[in-house]
Amino acid sequence: MAASLHHLTFFFPLLRPPSPKPGNHSSRKSVSGTELHGATSKPNPRAIMAFASGKDTQEVVLQPGERLYLGMDFGTSGARYALIDKQGTIHSEGKREYPFYMSGETIDWVQSWKTTIFSLLEDVPVHFRPLVASISIDGTSATTIIVDSNTGEPLWRPFLYNESCPDALPMVKSIAPVNHTVCSGSSTLCKLVSWWNTEDSKKESALLLHQADWLLWLLHGKLGVSDYNNALKVGYDPEVDSYPPWLLAQPYSHLLPSVTAPGTSIGCLKENIRTQFGFSEDCVVCTGTTDSIAAFLAARATQPGKAVTSLGSTLAIKLLSTRRIEDARFGVYSHRLDDKWLVGGASNTGGAVLRELFTDEQLDKLSEQINPMEASPLDYYPLTAAGERFPVADPNLAPSARTCADLHTKVLMVRCFSGNPPRIEHNACYIHAQKVMLSTCMVF
Repeated sequence: MAASLHHLTFFFPLLRPPSPKPGNHSSRKSVSGTELHGATSKPNPRAIMAFASGKDTQEVVLQPGERLYLGMDFGTSGARYALIDKQGTIHSEGKREYPFYMSGETIDWVQSWKTTIFSLLEDVPVHFRPLVASISIDGTSATTIIVDSNTGEPLWRPFLYNESCPDALPMVKSIAPVNHTVCSGSSTLCKLVSWWNTEDSKKESALLLHQADWLLWLLHGKLGVSDYNNALKVGYDPEVDSYPPWLLAQPYSHLLPSVTAPGTSIGCLKENIRTQFGFSEDCVVCTGTTDSIAAFLAARATQPGKAVTSLGSTLAIKLLSTRRIEDARFGVYSHRLDDKWLVGGASNTGGAVLRELFTDEQLDKLSEQINPMEASPLDYYPLTAAGERFPVADPNLAPSARTCADLHTKVLMVRCFSGNPPRIEHNACYIHAQKVMLSTCMVF
């Protein structure tokens, strides 16, 4: 998911301050990881900008002894890095599209992410690498990987952030409090339960990790560590800093990772990676967070009542509050942010709907025909497939196309959803209606 701001300067607050409170840990011990960093494909498309920040391309001079902080953002369609100093000034940044590896008829996302993280490390300018003091990563919320607790090798394909497991929902609802965050088919806990009910072997040696956890493990080698932002949707309670008793009583509780605060130092960068890329011996790896929380931090909104929208392939909303609010019926949940809460949700609608139908050139041309100050006569809910998380949690919600104008326009809209674009003179209306719908979702 792309951040609402151009730069992900969240890495400064995430990497540098000490943990506000040490998290409670599971009984699982951390173990060293295996060597999984060899890239196996051609370099994927990249873009790098050094010594620049946004529109300002003037070189920034580092003071003697000054350190830098490296953060990587793994979104829904690609990854990026930002290298900043203690003032938050960006010294280098770059991005990569995910390369696609196939495993049978499905995309091998684990291999794709693994290749991308080391491509990003390679993209960091060589002369900056010895100055990096710490590294952290954000990933898509509820993207879940079940791995072997001894080797770190995935035992199952990843469950993606927007994937729903309705088969596990009745069991989860039977053990969790009413309307708890995990009572959604796309929650991490539903994905864990679905895997547990499907897999007959390797249960005792399995471990649950989130996308950011697994990517960070590739760098520090200590398996079984997470943060309380990523762990929220598996049932971790950040208010009391522990897993709740109802979750620990389940037969799969041994799969749960240890949890600490985002930005907590886990350990030094693995020696082989450090020497391969030229990072310093004291470079540490810190626990991460989710991509939408990273976007919120990038906006530097510090007052309760301020909200940030992250619009990329999908749409996420976060509002800073002094109160914790959760209701799984509407896909609303609260992340802890120091002594406050980030209340919000994540929708499956977003730019991916338009990406399936139009090129960049078409979007630019059609957008020129749209007057955003005028209301669209169309009323529809754009989704790439059935299923929604917020503002309603419904794994069966279908894309809809309704019109206040005429039946002919409605037929054209339905053709859009089937992947068959209508005539060009109606495409601008289609994009206009989607923008109105997304703007409505941003204010909840």
